[in-house]
Amino acid sequence: MSAPLIVLVGPMGVGKSTVGQLLAERLGTGYRDTDADIVAAQGRTIAEIFVDDGESAFRALEKEAVRTALAEHEGVLALGGGAILDADTRGLLAGQQVVYLSMDVEEAVRRTGLNTARPLLAVNPRKQWRELMEARRHLYEEVATVVVATDGRTPEEVTRAALDALESKSVSPGDAPGTPGRRTLR
Repeated sequence: MSAPLIVLVGPMGVGKSTVGQLLAERLGTGYRDTDADIVAAQGRTIAEIFVDDGESAFRALEKEAVRTALAEHEGVLALGGGAILDADTRGLLAGQQVVYLSMDVEEAVRRTGLNTARPLLAVNPRKQWRELMEARRHLYEEVATVVVATDGRTPEEVTRAALDALESKSVSPGDAPGTPGRRTLR
């Protein structure tokens, strides 16, 4: 069984896809996004899945997409913002090099705006984002090997910070995430 070099987690709009592609390019490896896997397999957008089937149906698809990607992909892997809600998924991330890309609420609203393609932020995005982060922040931190703040940084700067954090952490495949040695870069 293979394992990704780096797994990216964080809230919607934080830049996982952009930074993931840059990391893959820098490392000379492939890039994969579990949200894109779901869209390709289902033939419809995530927003459509939420509307047509509900969040629980989407989360079941997401759990399977993450499990498959973790087993098959050896490059950089970006997970959807809510993937860490599932305890089994969090368990699968144990021993992986997980980078939690973080940002504050003002940055999140600036990046996501009132984008209707983001079904969980459809009404009152600031309030919704704060509530999502209150529910999820500890889960992102639980699985993270390193935390990299993205506020006020270009994607290139975030990419460099992630690589620097992982290098200074000297993570080996057996290290547990969420250990006291976890690095947070602000």
